[in-house]
Amino acid sequence: MERKWIIPGGVALVLVLLGAGLWYYLAHRASAPPTTVAVPTPLPAPPPEPVTQHPIPDGSKDAAGRAPLPALNDSDTPILAALDGVVGAAPVKDYLIRENVVRRIVATIDNLPRQKLAAQKLPVVAVPGVFKVQGDELHATLDAQNFARYGRMVAVIRGLDMQRAADLYIHYYPLFQSAYQDLGYPTGYFNDRLVAVIDMLLATPQVTEPIDLVRPHVMYEYADSALEALPAGQKILIRMGPENAAAIKGKLTELRAIVTAAPIKH
Repeated sequence: MERKWIIPGGVALVLVLLGAGLWYYLAHRASAPPTTVAVPTPLPAPPPEPVTQHPIPDGSKDAAGRAPLPALNDSDTPILAALDGVVGAAPVKDYLIRENVVRRIVATIDNLPRQKLAAQKLPVVAVPGVFKVQGDELHATLDAQNFARYGRMVAVIRGLDMQRAADLYIHYYPLFQSAYQDLGYPTGYFNDRLVAVIDMLLATPQVTEPIDLVRPHVMYEYADSALEALPAGQKILIRMGPENAAAIKGKLTELRAIVTAAPIKH
């Protein structure tokens, strides 16, 4: 627990080629083949374009007078400056890793529904303090004192103006989209992935009773196999405690409402 938990078109093409080869073989076996008119085999229909479920709201009006967007690889300085204005210079300095900011954010959001997070891609530093348990090696529970470790960070999130945060995201959205495509989703739409991840986090079960732990190796895990099997993002919220998780969920609900406000074009 304390580890870093934080193709039909192709088939159709093959059939077309096999059919053409068979026709050629039969036609050249006969000594006097009759004159025939070949009927062209229809090409397979192209795959449908991916459907965007949550188009990003238009930020062109708010972008008036702003400097042009930087290239993704040159975006750290302007992104950090913008975050200073929205989050605050001190929290950004204390918590954010200042290299490949957009790529780290995108990679971590994409990984939150999975079982594990890639520690080398996290956008924030580790939560300070020592992980605490009650009990011993044979029977341990999660110590509620751990919840306080997240207090300062959650206080920053509680104070965020989510409209300003969303405006920053919308303005820089082409960079987030580019970073998402670079992850291996050339036709994916990052805002759809963000909304899906928010929904996953909002569905995190609330656990109020003491949480039993086991230690099969060096790190602790949830004793309840159902809890241990949850996505990494949900396990993080549970580790933060009910009050902190509720505060995070409230801000995520605000953000979701803003980034899904654009009408879907049919």
